[in-house]
Amino acid sequence: METIQASDVRDLATPSDPRVSPDGERVAFVRTEPDGDDSYESTVYLVPTDGSGDARRLTLAEGTDAEPRFSPSGDRLAFTSTRGKDDDTQQLWLLPLDGVGGEAERVTDVVGGVSGIEWSPDGSRIAFLQSVTDEDREEERDLDVPDDYEHEEPDPRVIDRTVYRTGTNYFDGKRPQVYVLDVESGDLTRVTDGDHDHGSPTWGDDSTLYFTAQKAGEDPDDSYRIDIVAHDTESGETEDVHRTTGWGTTLSVAEDHRIAYTHTEAERASIQPTDLRVYDRGSGETHDLTADLDRTLGYEAAPQWGPDEDRVFFTTPDEGATSLWSAPADARAQPEREYRGGAVDGGHVADGVTAVTKSEWDHPGDVFALDLEGGAERRLTELNAEYLDSVAVPEPEPLSFESEQGPVEGWVLTSPEFEEGGTYPLAVEVHGGPHAMWTTSGTMWHEFQTLAARGYVVFWSNPRGSTGYGEEFMQAIERDWGDVTLTDVMAGVEEVAARDYVDETNVFLTGGSFGGYMTSWTVGQTDYFRAAVSQRGVYDFTGFYGSTDGAYKLVEGDYDATPWEEPELLWEHSPVAHADGVETPTLVLHSDEDFRTPDNTAELFHRILRKHGVDTRLVRYPREGHELSRSGEPAHMVDRIERIVRWFDGYSEHHDAERALDRPDDDGLSAGEGDDGSESDDGGDDGDEE
Repeated sequence: METIQASDVRDLATPSDPRVSPDGERVAFVRTEPDGDDSYESTVYLVPTDGSGDARRLTLAEGTDAEPRFSPSGDRLAFTSTRGKDDDTQQLWLLPLDGVGGEAERVTDVVGGVSGIEWSPDGSRIAFLQSVTDEDREEERDLDVPDDYEHEEPDPRVIDRTVYRTGTNYFDGKRPQVYVLDVESGDLTRVTDGDHDHGSPTWGDDSTLYFTAQKAGEDPDDSYRIDIVAHDTESGETEDVHRTTGWGTTLSVAEDHRIAYTHTEAERASIQPTDLRVYDRGSGETHDLTADLDRTLGYEAAPQWGPDEDRVFFTTPDEGATSLWSAPADARAQPEREYRGGAVDGGHVADGVTAVTKSEWDHPGDVFALDLEGGAERRLTELNAEYLDSVAVPEPEPLSFESEQGPVEGWVLTSPEFEEGGTYPLAVEVHGGPHAMWTTSGTMWHEFQTLAARGYVVFWSNPRGSTGYGEEFMQAIERDWGDVTLTDVMAGVEEVAARDYVDETNVFLTGGSFGGYMTSWTVGQTDYFRAAVSQRGVYDFTGFYGSTDGAYKLVEGDYDATPWEEPELLWEHSPVAHADGVETPTLVLHSDEDFRTPDNTAELFHRILRKHGVDTRLVRYPREGHELSRSGEPAHMVDRIERIVRWFDGYSEHHDAERALDRPDDDGLSAGEGDDGSESDDGGDDGDEE
């Protein structure tokens, strides 16, 4: 049987954003797979919830589809797509599902793209978000784009905001505004017009639309305050009905106007758990549903009302897995764990059945149906069945170990060609965040399996600072990202390295984002590791504070410091302050358009290593941002993993390979080779209904 290779990225399909039809009989989801070296194909699929049939493609493979949403009657599906748009802006499309079938119809042509779509309860209107400038609104390009319009990049780019870019994009004066489309007439109404950000459009009843507005003070970019706003679509009146704080509050509203929302305390918010609250607009009461639950909601966890609107459902990271919880809306009882398993990245609670997309140790992602009352689970798809049947996928071993700071959870993955009596090098991975959590699967499934297939024992863990283990555990790295995390990581490394089959003289280290910070911090503290690869890291806190997007709040929250108040503290906790003592050969990987951890601090770290004669190389990926390892161009994703393996191999006594610095540029790299652009086969019916 074959082993998993870095280039297998091109063969993997993943599901996302599952939605159950109103009759509970079908799930719509987005299936994404690579399409050549630099793009992906994302299409909408349908699969029966009872597991009686294969998933079949519903939309054409033209452009990138997203956000499938059934109409309340179930006879139409709304989704967004870039099809037919040269500028790749998402537009709103409608597809009939009444049994007769038909062509999908584009119902918007707007300059700022469409996201966050939400049907009104009577199915007559759809609310959505669109990011536009003042000029776009003045010229009404946000309602209909003129045929002769061509977007021009600002030259020069004038910055008047504290946070002026994110992802891989500059805002350039754009703000997310709320719009409502009348489905029958096609009339599009602009609901908001303020110079601040709006989010989470959600209907309460047929004429009341709720959304969030971040408009506090003179600088909304520098505030956690979020207003919850109600808009009467009949009178046009808008009212601020409640206020909360957080990173990006999401809403879910019951028919009687009880509002479920996420809340994070503003004081040092980056190190605080996110709770779930319900505001009863009728009584004026607020209920904290998770006050006694020692878990934080995930960064993108959106609450959902259950079918009877008595309970609210939500997910949390939970000790190396994802848990689905429900809690009574009046907080009369503690939350109940309804389900726990795998790495869940999307879910939809419906009457009779709940759909989730999740990955587990033996697959990178599929759609599942959950019967919450009986606890039954059905796997509805096997998107990668043919591929998985052809490769060896070893199961990770769970590992609980003791650090001097207390217990820690981790995992060990050995090669599919593991032999008793053999010895193997060890590859150590550190997660990002820092307040995140790893499982046996998720977005790292392919990278871990590739390293194991190359003959490395792979170890990863959830050291202090991770979510899923309680507030105290998450806050343990307060004002000390480096040494607290390193103590836990090294305790696990030493335990694994002591095993007979691990060569403790051949141990390697890598990680991305906070994991990049930890990689560069670690090689400045110890020469234990034979080689390291630091990816998209934070290397200098002051440089990071001044150049990142809203993530500068991590410095203010986690360290309770700013560069002008405690410059010495931030310098001492920056990897560049210790880079002059690094001896470990260290590869630095970064993206040209990473606005979360901008490349200036990576350049500083790399230059210091070079000035001190350390084996190093800086590799930069054009067009990529902070999500390179998760959703970068397929060829870049392959190249990144192959460069990690090639760097480790060059210093491993278990691989007959020269140093990467001594090899031709393309030696050992396959990105761009052998890709004929053909689609992978998921075993389902690819007939489309359009």
